[in-house]
Amino acid sequence: MQTQDGGLIPGSAGHPAFSLHHARPSPIPILIAVPHAGRLYPPELIRRLRAPREASLRLEDRLIDLVAAAVADQTGASLLIAHAPRAMIDLNRAVEDMDWDMVAEGAPANIVRHAAGRRARSGLGLVPRRLPGTGELWRKRLSQADLSARIEHIHKPYHATLAHALETLRDRWGSALLIDLHSMPPLGPKKGRNPAADYVLGDRFSASCDPALMHVALAHFSRAGRLAAHNRPYAGGYVLDRHGVPARGLNAMQIEVCRAVYLDQAMEQPGDFLGETAQLIASLVRRLADELAGSQHAMPQAAE
Repeated sequence: MQTQDGGLIPGSAGHPAFSLHHARPSPIPILIAVPHAGRLYPPELIRRLRAPREASLRLEDRLIDLVAAAVADQTGASLLIAHAPRAMIDLNRAVEDMDWDMVAEGAPANIVRHAAGRRARSGLGLVPRRLPGTGELWRKRLSQADLSARIEHIHKPYHATLAHALETLRDRWGSALLIDLHSMPPLGPKKGRNPAADYVLGDRFSASCDPALMHVALAHFSRAGRLAAHNRPYAGGYVLDRHGVPARGLNAMQIEVCRAVYLDQAMEQPGDFLGETAQLIASLVRRLADELAGSQHAMPQAAE
């Protein structure tokens, strides 16, 4: 696979904000993206955090990029991994979805303050402000210049790269699928009358993905004996809203993986079942690729 680094983490001595790994020509019409994988914390960002370790562990989709990398190795899927941490900027939020009280100068003149959504008001906007049980994350407000640098060097190039990679797959195959991979804390007990799901599949209530692809995905987990939920409690966010346009052959689904199925008991390090989890998702990717390649809208174009 080829690797293309992009963006820049401000204050990090030149570290790229993300990396795209892809084969040419692409063997399957699927791109896996991991927007909350970033673990490169510039020293100044750490100094600004009130509780750096706790905040990073709770904000990151902890080590789900290891699962994604294994899946890409097994299937040939393209892979987009964020290195910039979610604490710095959340790539699954719109630029307008910001708590502007965090910014010393307030909102820019071209931003409507009420544009911020429910997540920003609850503390999890473009730049996270607070976490339940933790309170305020930051020692002081950030400057408009700091926020602008994060948007220009991380957010904008990440989404431009994602869009181009997905469209390139669509142009080759006729249709493409983005799997936006995340992780979640356990939703509840795994046993009993109402066991909690290990996987939550989101498609913005059928707005971002062909329903046939979601049907294949849900059936795959059912056959494997793994409980998967659809759109509840996670239906997807800005990534799906921006990049999922089924009418243009651009499909996008979000997959949330319970951290208990691939991490250790402390949910900090790789667990015994990380490889098994990767194999389960890899087999799903192959099924989805077959569905896309076999549809009347997905036909390989001329070799790249």
